Amino acid sequence: MDRDEIVISYYRVRQALGWLGLSLPVLLIAGGVLSVGGVEPSISDYYHTVLRDVFVGVMTSIAIFLIAYPGHRSGVGEFISDDKMTTLAGLAAFGVAFLPNEKAGVFETESVSQLMMGVRAAAIGHYTCALIFLSALTWICLRKFTRTAKPWRRRIYRACGWTIAAMTVGVLVTSAVRVGGVAPFDRVVEDWMLILWCEAIAVWAFSLAWLTKGRADQSLARMLHLTTRRDSGIAAGE
Repeated sequence: MDRDEIVISYYRVRQALGWLGLSLPVLLIAGGVLSVGGVEPSISDYYHTVLRDVFVGVMTSIAIFLIAYPGHRSGVGEFISDDKMTTLAGLAAFGVAFLPNEKAGVFETESVSQLMMGVRAAAIGHYTCALIFLSALTWICLRKFTRTAKPWRRRIYRACGWTIAAMTVGVLVTSAVRVGGVAPFDRVVEDWMLILWCEAIAVWAFSLAWLTKGRADQSLARMLHLTTRRDSGIAAGE
């Protein structure tokens, strides 16, 4: 595989990741409104609806793309390579997909993981994987993507990274309020669907970063292609 093909493959993977992330909240929210006439309190709650296949399917696809994505080797002073970080994020995405969260009023076992681990343990695994997933995405945006980016792209990556970090904190706080029944704030969280919107904004920020990175790869592919053609022309003329 030559340089052009390698760069183009990076571009396609990043574009696929970006579009998958961008579509997930939209598909779930729109699907919920059309199928049951309502919106769930969080993205994870869609596991317990008729849209389970969409939630699990998209998260699994994101997980596979992240694990398959090779990235760059560790730079000087870097402890964790791109490959290790995206693999960690991918494994966490698998956990989010296949370890269901707990939902009020749902007590029966709905998955193999709940049957093996128990409903409570599976939910703890889900929340842990979600935290790892979002934290890894934050790290990738802030530390990996900014490493060699142009200044204007670096600003986008940093904005996306800090947005994911802020929304992760938002998810933790609103979830604690909701689960703890902290009145009257628990009603505000549910009525305004704050958990759902924090999760959606985090996923959209992740998508924007990967789509921007994909465009950067596309520009690099064009430059490499022109350079290759120029070098070939020079060699042919010698």
